[in-house]
Amino acid sequence: NIVVTARTAGDQQLPRYAFSPIVNMENDQAEHHSPETSTEFPENKRNGSRGGSVFTDGCSDGPSPSRSAKEEFLMMSPEQKLKHFTCRAQASEDSQQFDACIQDLVRCVALTRLVYGDRHLKLAQAHTRLAKAYLQFKGWGQQALDHLAFPKDFLPFCSSMSSCGDERLEVLTCLLSVHLTQGGASLLTDDLEQAGQGLLKAEQVLEQLHQHDVVNQEEKIKTQLEITGGLYSVYKRQGRPEEALNQCEKSLQLLKECNKPEKTSAVYKDMAAIEQDRGQVDQTIEHLSKAHAIAVSHSPEGLERAQISHCLAMILSSAAEPHHNEAAGHYFEQSLSAYKKSVGLQDPAFLNAQDDFCRFLLANGRQEVKHHHKLNLLQSSCNKYIRIFNIYLFCPKTDKHLNL
Repeated sequence: NIVVTARTAGDQQLPRYAFSPIVNMENDQAEHHSPETSTEFPENKRNGSRGGSVFTDGCSDGPSPSRSAKEEFLMMSPEQKLKHFTCRAQASEDSQQFDACIQDLVRCVALTRLVYGDRHLKLAQAHTRLAKAYLQFKGWGQQALDHLAFPKDFLPFCSSMSSCGDERLEVLTCLLSVHLTQGGASLLTDDLEQAGQGLLKAEQVLEQLHQHDVVNQEEKIKTQLEITGGLYSVYKRQGRPEEALNQCEKSLQLLKECNKPEKTSAVYKDMAAIEQDRGQVDQTIEHLSKAHAIAVSHSPEGLERAQISHCLAMILSSAAEPHHNEAAGHYFEQSLSAYKKSVGLQDPAFLNAQDDFCRFLLANGRQEVKHHHKLNLLQSSCNKYIRIFNIYLFCPKTDKHLNL
């Protein structure tokens, strides 16, 4: 049986050069750690190119630096070097060179401590940026949590001591990033209680920032969607289906408010996953049908339509009611057509769907198998495996080997 996939967070791990005050500014070899398999929360973990020389101008691509440029860099003050690496880290992020970005953010933490001291808002912000980068770009949860330790300890104290309104809003903005990163990182490390607490605190801080016009409506909705998606994962993994479904309803409402109906298909798939876990076949089919209608409307020949059609076919084929069989066959054929157009005949997704369709046909008797195009489908699928494994496949419903 196919399992409807839902938004979850994988479990991954991260470096621990968080609090060392000394960073070798000329060492561009980042410490490597093997992350575990990740999932949807964080979304982007592409590895960028290796970091270049510390003397390279981070805001532009240019030739190798001259000796005078190196000497000029060495003569820079710590403040100037901090500005240089901050600029270069942003340039690396913009060009999706994520390893280089993280290396420069590590340097920024060390330089910020040198410039501002051990107890300063700027240092909390530097650690928070690095933690967010580890989570977003590498999916390394534990390293992100390591870097959040200082901001979580210091920011509440900093907020209580802030007499200036602007500084307090700056603290709240950093706290929002801390709580969001804590939520995602704790999901990766399977600390669901901490993940839920972080996301709920982020929700409260977000409302305060919105009231003070620090966050506009568009940014608020985007962040709320991140929070509801994270809480969905927390509640689903904690076995709290009603609360998980409630977060999905919130996501649907937010997407309606920002006029992005094409994104609701992912939410309906999440709802289908919850209902499937509860054994509610009719509700599962209902949610998947809604997701399918949206995919057909916005991506008629895309991969998403193929995946949802495949899920629907598997759910319908496993249902007890006989009338679902015809619909299952229709969705199998639809998924194969969409997979063929979106990823090609040799893609594992197409081959898996084809295999599932073959098993469905065989399970439903020789009346189905007698259809010529469906028999060709079976033979085509078997041919691929015979070429790969050099085996003969036996078809029990026809009591003979397929004529390959």
